[in-house]
Amino acid sequence: MPICATCGQDNPDVARFCLACGAALGVDEAAPNEERRFISVLFVDLVGFTARAEKLDPEDVRAILTPYHETVRREIESFGGVVEKFVGDAVMSVFGAPMAYGDDAERAVRAALAVRDSVHELNNGDARLDLQIRIAVNTGEALVSLGARPSMGESMVAGDVVNTASRLQSAAPVNGIIVGEETYASTRDAIKYEPMPPVEAKGKAAVVQAWVAGEALFPAGERTVSRGPLVGRGRELGVLQGIWQRVADERTPHLVTIFGPAGVGKTRLGLEFGRAVRELGGRSVRGRSLPYRDSSAYGAFAAQVKQFCGIFESDPIEVALEKLRAETAKLLGPSESQEVAGHLAIMLGLDREGTVADRETLFFSVRVFIEAVARDGPTMLVFEDVHWADRSLLDLIELLAARLRDLPILLLALARPDLLDARPGWGGGLPAYTALPLDQLKESEARELAIHLLSKLEDRARADRATLLAETGEGNPLFIEQLVAALTESPGDDAALPTTIRGIVAARLDGLPAAERALLLDAAVGGKVFWRGALERMSDDPGRLPALLGALEGRDLIRRQTVSAIEGDQQFMFKHVLIRDVAYDLLPRARKRERHAQVAEFLQEATSETGEAAAALARHWRDAGESERAIEHLMAAAQEAERGWAKDRAVAFYREALELLPEDDGDRRNDVKRRLAIAHTAAYHAVDARLLQLESDQA
Repeated sequence: MPICATCGQDNPDVARFCLACGAALGVDEAAPNEERRFISVLFVDLVGFTARAEKLDPEDVRAILTPYHETVRREIESFGGVVEKFVGDAVMSVFGAPMAYGDDAERAVRAALAVRDSVHELNNGDARLDLQIRIAVNTGEALVSLGARPSMGESMVAGDVVNTASRLQSAAPVNGIIVGEETYASTRDAIKYEPMPPVEAKGKAAVVQAWVAGEALFPAGERTVSRGPLVGRGRELGVLQGIWQRVADERTPHLVTIFGPAGVGKTRLGLEFGRAVRELGGRSVRGRSLPYRDSSAYGAFAAQVKQFCGIFESDPIEVALEKLRAETAKLLGPSESQEVAGHLAIMLGLDREGTVADRETLFFSVRVFIEAVARDGPTMLVFEDVHWADRSLLDLIELLAARLRDLPILLLALARPDLLDARPGWGGGLPAYTALPLDQLKESEARELAIHLLSKLEDRARADRATLLAETGEGNPLFIEQLVAALTESPGDDAALPTTIRGIVAARLDGLPAAERALLLDAAVGGKVFWRGALERMSDDPGRLPALLGALEGRDLIRRQTVSAIEGDQQFMFKHVLIRDVAYDLLPRARKRERHAQVAEFLQEATSETGEAAAALARHWRDAGESERAIEHLMAAAQEAERGWAKDRAVAFYREALELLPEDDGDRRNDVKRRLAIAHTAAYHAVDARLLQLESDQA
């Protein structure tokens, strides 16, 4: 039973944060206490309440603020946000820290919409409240104190993103929500917005672009379908169609799980397969497990039953019950349907008074219903995002897969690899089970997708850009799409990594055990390729490194390479450079400097300090804040490059050295400028020089 190091509270084994004070549990002492993160800040404030409170008795003020605070907190926390502070009638909350979920900006705006609607309902329930609010959401980088306890008044985040959110809130319309530019860019596919004039925020040199949020475009948890074609999934689609053919023709129930990381295209493949099933005369119904909000234990299955029975979320309970009973009676007959309908009503939340003796009885009713549905025609039940599913739903899916017999039914589960952490034996021992891993697109496929998405660019520019985007997105369709969108809106070469991608990768890293996560962040300092020897310098317990590195490799985050550039040392590389970049950006500057110095010391001892090692040493000493050491290695690398006729590379090294030299160091600056000019001239005439050398050799 984990004991909180902060307050001493005993916690259940599954707890990741203390139930008493909220502190992170099991965090390695070597892990950083602060990190740089992209977060979304939500500010809610009452309009005119200060003047109103001046005329009220203190007890009346509390009677108004208590239900308001409780309502705001409940809605924010239901979307995974953390209330950082209450300041009178103002509420500040954070999404994306201490835990990132990958869609934190969208969660923040949906929470804002829920707060707006809930406060309106409060007013309807008690006209004396008459609460008017302004809300703002802003997204950006902040320094986050991971060990902060907001419930005890400790500040958790710091950065301009907080100040800007506060300023935006002051400019919001009464009972309205405005968002900043980064929030808008991250959520415009999910939220309906109206433009508004730029906000002249106090203390900001430039005006702040802002938009007014209206309503969500689709329910929480749903996703928009990619604008691009389905590329590179022909083999997987063929496997699925072959399984369906056997299910339909031979009446052999089957469970299939499509595994893949976020953004790789699981939902899209499921939709395309569902379309193929319908074209072949089958029926496909979907249900999704939600990561937040009011997600019941059997939510995904309940959504499927509602589709079979024609029940809408807007139906009153009496109407929904009547539809359920009618469809069950149609499928099973009047005598058998009453008990089954009653049990299904409990699972759907339509009967809050009914009870059942045991879960086996409940699951048997589900089995009877599904058997009747499948006898009516070949059927596919799609369970999306089962990595977020309640344990009871996972039990139900496996039970159906194990006990359904002689029926044309396919159970299709879509999941991230996280499912196997919680359920290592998933699908094991079932009579008919297939696990279908969905990996990133091949290079040619990724380029094909990027070319299609870049259709508005000229042909030559499109081909060049597509190659770059395919490499950067590393075969992840969602990443490629987000990169194209960012490129279209900010054509510069130095465009920042889209917040959507940062969020998805950061969420994956936040799901790691603390020791593995801390090691991955340290490894990121080394670069895409790193060595165990460097990590040993950073670790307080080097003996744990083999197990931790093995665990990270097992999660397909890093890979050990068969050949090492440093004899006698183990060489690793990040599977994706995006994982490395996001991990590196999480580290605060002080920790980066410390780690860069340790990597530089390792390289100085382990290498001859020539070739690539010299350039790497220069970069690490520079990022460690050791300018003199960096200049020394930059000059050595530049001279070595000149001797090898890599004049362009020499120019780059000399320029870096010049940037690091103090302005008052005239002699050395002049020397570097002279060397730079010579190298630049040689680079410009390198082709002519090589031709003259070739002619001389032939003479």
